[in-house]
Amino acid sequence: MTRAPASERVRREWLRRVEAEYRSAAITQHLVLWLIQIGASPDLVHAGLRIVRDELAHASLSHRALVASGGEDKPRLARETLGLSRSGDPLEDDVARACVDVFCLGETLAVRLFKALRDGCTVPAARRVLDRVLHDEVRHRDFGWALLEWLLDSPQGPALHTLIVRELPRSVARLRAAYAPPGADQEAPLDADEVRWGLMPAARYRQVLASAFERDHVPRFARLGVDARPAWA
Repeated sequence: MTRAPASERVRREWLRRVEAEYRSAAITQHLVLWLIQIGASPDLVHAGLRIVRDELAHASLSHRALVASGGEDKPRLARETLGLSRSGDPLEDDVARACVDVFCLGETLAVRLFKALRDGCTVPAARRVLDRVLHDEVRHRDFGWALLEWLLDSPQGPALHTLIVRELPRSVARLRAAYAPPGADQEAPLDADEVRWGLMPAARYRQVLASAFERDHVPRFARLGVDARPAWA
């Protein structure tokens, strides 16, 4: 592996990743509380707690990459983003929403995204993060689908199925806005050193997102009786 000079954009991106990992840990911890409150399977509760530990480890590794890049800023964590909000609907509805948004959509996409990010990454401090995250994201993805299956098999399953079908287009739209936002192509192209630090151009994010939706999201939802294809339209 080779070391490459780090640009300000590299430092900003690794700081953002530190913040994102802390946010993921907090959101998952909140979801685990909800799982306890609805009497979810102990296996799911323990799996969720393990994910919290993973996300904190990812934050620590990402911070090491940030320091290696010359970054000195501390994470700025907006407290209002470090948890899940109740809607006023039954708690099972909110659990299903979080499960779909964070895990079935987000973590399933993350497996392909981190593989793509790792492909061009040769800086040791950055590559260590991506290796660990990619390894863990597979388990995080599988947790989400196992939880969704458990929810759909519960007494509330038919109502939750209806909820997911109704709200999936909005969930997919949020995913697309987060990973392929309008105007992202206006940024200056990445140079080779930035790719070595584990960055990826916006166009590649869009490609990976489209591939993940067609090859991962659609068939996995279909196995649970949900046609996800109209949500992309």
